[in-house]
Amino acid sequence: MYCKMNTGFEKMEKNGNLTRRKKGGLATMPFIFANEVTEKLAVVGFNANMISYLTTQLHMPLTKAANTLTNFGGTSSLTPLLGAFISDSFAGKFMTITVASIIYQIGMISLTMSAVLPQLRPPPCKGEEVCQEASSRQLAILYVSLLLSALGSGGIRPCVVAFGADQFDESDPNQKTRTWTYFNWYYFVMGTAILVAVTVLVYIQDNVGWGWGLGIPTLAMFISIIAFIGGYPLYRNLNPEGSPFTRLVKVGVAAFRKRKIPKVPNSTLLYQNDELDASITLGGKLLHSDQLKFLDKAAIVTEEDNTKTPDLWRLSTVHRVEELKSIIRMGPIWASGILLITAYAQQGTFSLQQAKTMNRHLTKSFEIPAGSMSVFTILTMLFTTALYDRVLIRVARRFTGLDRGITFLHRMGIGFVISLFATFVAGFVEMKRKKVAMEHGLIEHSSEIIPISVFWLVPQYSLHGMAEAFMSIGHLEFFYDQAPESMTSTAMAFFWTSISLGNYISTLLVTLVHKFTKGPNGTNWLPDNNLNKGKLEYFYWLITLLQFINLIYYLICAKMYTYKQIQVHHKGENSSEDNNIELASTTV
Repeated sequence: MYCKMNTGFEKMEKNGNLTRRKKGGLATMPFIFANEVTEKLAVVGFNANMISYLTTQLHMPLTKAANTLTNFGGTSSLTPLLGAFISDSFAGKFMTITVASIIYQIGMISLTMSAVLPQLRPPPCKGEEVCQEASSRQLAILYVSLLLSALGSGGIRPCVVAFGADQFDESDPNQKTRTWTYFNWYYFVMGTAILVAVTVLVYIQDNVGWGWGLGIPTLAMFISIIAFIGGYPLYRNLNPEGSPFTRLVKVGVAAFRKRKIPKVPNSTLLYQNDELDASITLGGKLLHSDQLKFLDKAAIVTEEDNTKTPDLWRLSTVHRVEELKSIIRMGPIWASGILLITAYAQQGTFSLQQAKTMNRHLTKSFEIPAGSMSVFTILTMLFTTALYDRVLIRVARRFTGLDRGITFLHRMGIGFVISLFATFVAGFVEMKRKKVAMEHGLIEHSSEIIPISVFWLVPQYSLHGMAEAFMSIGHLEFFYDQAPESMTSTAMAFFWTSISLGNYISTLLVTLVHKFTKGPNGTNWLPDNNLNKGKLEYFYWLITLLQFINLIYYLICAKMYTYKQIQVHHKGENSSEDNNIELASTTV
């Protein structure tokens, strides 16, 4: 019998001799990137201009439409926990991505049909008459479509990034491509697809029609499924090794049951079983750490324990205890990313509404669609990512000695600072926009275009893109690198969960600000119908203040963070085995 799935190798018999063909590596990237490009065309083409679809086609009030989108974004980023559980427990990443993509496809078909069939949306507005809002039945179709899309996202998002990183075996010293390079170029390819979506697709939605504007992403999603399945023979598929959540719960229960047992004087006395942990330590075994020592009691052997066939609800190995410790240690860093998403979420809602009131003409006959303003975010993100990978890493490497140039914690910190400036600048731009509106007597005319160039919004959009190049990619690297190897999909789910909570906090913040800033004469920081009469700049500066507090919190957490220790099993061509102990921080 030949080992196939867990090692990532395929052995074939040819002319009486065994030849070995390695799976994974760069050969799989065209299929995974093709899937990601077309999937992102679908997702971003679906979301980038959705605020316009909800307000102009379904006639939703602005704050309700903004909250609908952030709730959808939050739900889409929360469902990855379910997808990660399914993937890491029994289905595996490949099957989870495939099935989730089909579910997403159904949701997009449903939404496209609602845009094509007149009976599934309210009649167009007539002159100055009050627009008729979508009926309950029409909204139900919208929400079912969004729910199916959210469920599909739940299987795609935590798995596709980790699945791509799985194609590179970092324990192999002969492998030149490292996962940190993969993450940079993954984000670059993804950004290129988003760039096409926010330009070409948004233009089609605004100028050709929503049927085509949503139909093209739906077709792109179908192509992405075919491309991904087509690469199956080349993929390095790692077998799921049971529910990681159950494993963590068992450690917690074992530690609780032995809470009254005295601590052992030396960590070498704690229980270890390499045979039991073999399937979850392919890339290396976690070593004992001095943090969270109360959990070590789960690995203390008592007279009641059978060390040959242990009851894992009573006795856990050091590796399994360290898995739980790793997840707990990641928690504070994970939480710090939430408010950055809250700030970023405003680009698709209030920043877009600002753009719709400004002069967007490049020529007399052509104007930039408001939904395409995020092109400046994407271009800046792409430029910063390429500059970071090609130049900044090489420069920083001379000073730090690290292959990555700087640690991912430093990279995230830079992103936090840039994001803070993005919302700070946005407040002043809004003041300038309203000043011009007042000078031209347009404060009361919400539908009139204010004679101020939309390019005043470029700094805030660009700063958000620069922040994403540092923070989001650093966040991805952090989760994949510091999570236990058997929980990579779960780690990616944590990344998306922070995005989920960021969107929900945006919804909560908008709702609270809208409620408590309402004046007796109808004034409001965030008015429903006329942004010119609001105080959007105060809202931006409120987010800036929250981000500043969050930055202080992050710096404290990063200073106190302890990297995991792992005993890596290296495989070389000229040696049968070579075990080395590495600190994860040395490869960061």
